[in-house]
Amino acid sequence: MEQDAAKQGAVGSDVVRPDGVEPDAVVPGGAEPHAAEPAVRPDGVQRDAANPDAVDPGGDTTDEAVELAAREGAARISRLRVRARRLDAQPSLLAAARRLRRALPGDEQFGDPLSMAGTTPVEAVARGVSSLAPERESLVQELGMAGLQVWQSLSEAAGRGRGEVELAVLFTDLVGFSAWALRAGDAATVQLLREVGVAVETAVLAHEGRIVKRLGDGVMATFLSARAAVDAALDAQEAVAAVSVDGYQPRMRAGVHWGRPRKLGGDYLGVDVNIAARVGAAAKADQVLVSDRALEQIDAAGLATGRRKRLRADGAPRDLHVTAVSRG
Repeated sequence: MEQDAAKQGAVGSDVVRPDGVEPDAVVPGGAEPHAAEPAVRPDGVQRDAANPDAVDPGGDTTDEAVELAAREGAARISRLRVRARRLDAQPSLLAAARRLRRALPGDEQFGDPLSMAGTTPVEAVARGVSSLAPERESLVQELGMAGLQVWQSLSEAAGRGRGEVELAVLFTDLVGFSAWALRAGDAATVQLLREVGVAVETAVLAHEGRIVKRLGDGVMATFLSARAAVDAALDAQEAVAAVSVDGYQPRMRAGVHWGRPRKLGGDYLGVDVNIAARVGAAAKADQVLVSDRALEQIDAAGLATGRRKRLRADGAPRDLHVTAVSRG
């Protein structure tokens, strides 16, 4: 009896073998018992007790999380873009930016097509800034132009009314050209303009002048010296006189004035530009007229001067006088 009780006590005890199998566990077929598999696979996915090789759909959320984060990020960027556009177009901020531009040195309207027509770096950058939001008023554009306005003021000395740099302004054109061109036709006209252009521009550049713009059959040019402008005009006349197309020999006239034109973009504007144009228009064929202000700046050595006359032309100042000059 005592032996039977001892047996029963041994069987009922909670003894476990080192391999994790209970001592009295019976394995079908007499096979060796297996150790219990862990509940989680090495890749971090929970096992299904009924199907250990199956992947729990709720365990792999990486792709869904990335996609959700991307959508949320795109939505935040879209909201920020909308807010930025509203801020950029806010009337009160635009008005403040324009008040700032009026207080800054330089051209407060810098940024229109006329002021950006040149080839200098500030004008090229201005065209880029202007294209940021061409369909609407823009705070970013106004602030960008404010900075460029100051840059232009410092680099080109742009002022109010007249500029701050004194220059000689030269205008040239051909006398009787339009009537001849109507008879000669396009081919001959283009050929003549090419040859005249080479003759005039070569003379201008030889005297360190700058071609501001081409005006059909003439040019507008600027010089740092009045004498250089006169010499360029006289040299250009001699070169143009040697041009002949279909038996036609062009005759050039020119006018030179000294003043302070206002530089705007790649062009010059202002009172002194208008005076120079009037002086040029008053010249006769094969003649170079010089305003009294330009003549005061010239060492007339080697030049012959005519009689001083008052210039009677629409828009010309009443006290403006001109003198014809030629080679002495």
